Amino acid sequence: MTEAPAVAIVGMSGRFPGARDLGEYWENLRSGVCSIATFDVEELRAAGVGPAELAHPAYVPAKGHLAGADRFEAEIFGFNRTEAAILDPQHRLLLETTWSALEDVGYDPRHVPHRTGVYVGGSPTDHMLAAAVDRRLAAELGPLQLRILTDREFLAPWVSYRLGLDGPSLSVQTACSTSLTAVHLAAQALLLGECDTAVAGGVSVDSVHPRGYLYRDGGIFSPDGRCRPFDEKAAGTVSGNGVGVLVLRRLADALADADPIHAVILGSAVTNDGAAKVGFTAPGVDSQSRAIVEAWSAAGLDPTAAQYLEMHGTATELGDRVELAATAAAVGATRPGRPCGIGSVKSNIGHLDAAAGVASLIKVALMLGHRSMAPTANASGPHPDLARMPGFERITRLTPWDRPDGGQRLAGVTGLGIGGTNVHVVLAEAPEPDRPVPPDRPELLPISARTDAQLRRAAAELAAALRAPAPPILADVAYTLRSGRSAHAARAYVVAGSTAEAADALEALAEGRQVTYAGQAEELRMLGDSWVRGADVRWPAPASGARRTHLPTYPFAGESLGALSLTTAVTMTPAPQPVASPPADEPAGPARPVTEAAVTELLVTALGLTGPDDLDKSYFTVGGDSLTAVHLIGRLDDDLGIRAPIELFLEPVSLREIVARLTVMGGGADDALLAALLDEAESSQ
Repeated sequence: MTEAPAVAIVGMSGRFPGARDLGEYWENLRSGVCSIATFDVEELRAAGVGPAELAHPAYVPAKGHLAGADRFEAEIFGFNRTEAAILDPQHRLLLETTWSALEDVGYDPRHVPHRTGVYVGGSPTDHMLAAAVDRRLAAELGPLQLRILTDREFLAPWVSYRLGLDGPSLSVQTACSTSLTAVHLAAQALLLGECDTAVAGGVSVDSVHPRGYLYRDGGIFSPDGRCRPFDEKAAGTVSGNGVGVLVLRRLADALADADPIHAVILGSAVTNDGAAKVGFTAPGVDSQSRAIVEAWSAAGLDPTAAQYLEMHGTATELGDRVELAATAAAVGATRPGRPCGIGSVKSNIGHLDAAAGVASLIKVALMLGHRSMAPTANASGPHPDLARMPGFERITRLTPWDRPDGGQRLAGVTGLGIGGTNVHVVLAEAPEPDRPVPPDRPELLPISARTDAQLRRAAAELAAALRAPAPPILADVAYTLRSGRSAHAARAYVVAGSTAEAADALEALAEGRQVTYAGQAEELRMLGDSWVRGADVRWPAPASGARRTHLPTYPFAGESLGALSLTTAVTMTPAPQPVASPPADEPAGPARPVTEAAVTELLVTALGLTGPDDLDKSYFTVGGDSLTAVHLIGRLDDDLGIRAPIELFLEPVSLREIVARLTVMGGGADDALLAALLDEAESSQ
């Protein structure tokens, strides 16, 4: 590689318009698909778009829509249903995508083996704005808890907390360059020794519903719902939603631990335009150019070594002209040999705001891995300024990416933020693995999920991966599944002596057919049977030379939790009514009598309990936390006149017992309940 310190991208995950995972993302990119959706009137009306807006002649019904952005598998992360429904969709998506990115490395997300930092950012959302003005929710949850569940400044801490990651945790905000700035900060933290692994990326879901926009002459948006960066027909951008997460390690550590590597970050830089531009929102040539030069300098390379540049590429008149000028100043408008390829993923998925940079970086990492340059969508003729830059060519068809003689495949990725924060990252292809091939032997492959349906889906996806033209090595698959996955309630396993055998067995499992095994490896089957029954087992030592490998990740299948609507929050939340104060010598009493039913109802509402079985679980098991406990104590006092100590919620007892004790405290227990509690107290002594 180079003498400069480098950072390996060992894990990646993302969800983008038209792509549920990175496999679909690459297929869309390589085919030049434009995934910006055009909505019909019925879809927009159902999403709450008003008749006046729909009838406006300048309304453009287009967006890079992220399907399923309202869904969340809360149970995996320990949220109760009430919390999960209030949790901003960006938080939900980021949690699930981080889980998948860690699994992509081959790490169990609940037991990452290193000190791990989190560097992520997000966009403003309708959900967050609606929560800020929803007086009913503020009264029910408390304003602090409501803010913690909805504000984007808590994106990183929620990931750190729910996955037990104890390195630095930073929520980054630099507008449209947010996620690429987060990658830069994460890489710097690794090289400075502040953490040993880093999660980096961003999420942008301004609304989970279909929506368009009003086109205005002179604005940044496209008049026809299509984004054409560096094109003669470029007329503006289109917004989009998505999420992308990387897992980073120092390259030397990744190589020493035989981690799988997608690509390598050789250098990065961040600059700001300062006052050297015509206005606050305008871009600046000099600072953009300096970011490119400084990033390649940090990599120990000259910018002319770039074979491909993924540009910010908003397709706005000023933005494209300034970026082309800045790039030419840094790299040179002319160059010997083959021109440098350029492109922008915004033509495919729209402008993802805070997640735009990581969407671009993942695109380039995929291109390096597949050794192909993906085409820019919606292309016609080149931008007039680009036509005068013979050292560059816009990629408009899938193009083989040949390695230069004696060199390596090199690329740059640019992210630009409103306000002038410019980022450039230098990427190189992953080093060729140098490894012995593990010996053939029967292997046990465990798989698990929260439900049987998800288990079958996981089996089908793993079988498809083993049927790929270049399938992973069976010993690597076994090692990754046994050491890099959490164990869930629904479990199964297969035993196989080859990837083909394993794929056959997994397909049978996915289709509900009988799984048959060869006559050997009886001990492995006994071990698998014990694990399926829920036992903690000691897996066999991995085959000599086995290492982690990229495999399909957990098949999330959460329920639709929707999102808060700003319109609903403003129009449906009643204003608080004045309440007559009680006489000074008469304390206010509870609004209703204390009964087990009343106490239970309050807990069900606050914790989002879904059935009577939840009452047999402890407070923390159903997703309670200290802030919710404080709020519950206030509600118990206000609604029922019960002065509950916080220690009650910290005890390892069932909610049913907590209800009983609270009922006694409120003076609402009958003789049978009191007798039962006395018997329990005596038996525990």
